[in-house]
Amino acid sequence: MASITGLTRDGQVWTPKFATSISMECIGCGRCFKACAKGVLEMVEIEVGDLEKSIMKVSYPGRCIGCGACGRTCPKNCFTFEEIEL
Repeated sequence: MASITGLTRDGQVWTPKFATSISMECIGCGRCFKACAKGVLEMVEIEVGDLEKSIMKVSYPGRCIGCGACGRTCPKNCFTFEEIEL
């Protein structure tokens, strides 16, 4: 099946990959949050055993434009991306 594609300014075909999830390896550094211009991510508190931990979550996936900036800034490579099929 075909995926959504676009063109870069110089005419090259580009296939966006959209953020779908963030693994539990997230350290909550916030680099991805700062890199995302569309407000896709949100910091959430989770409990790990007796401790609370802050991690990022893909809270608004419909806002994602597939640029991948969040994944490029993640020091732990926590993001999962997927192409959208037509």
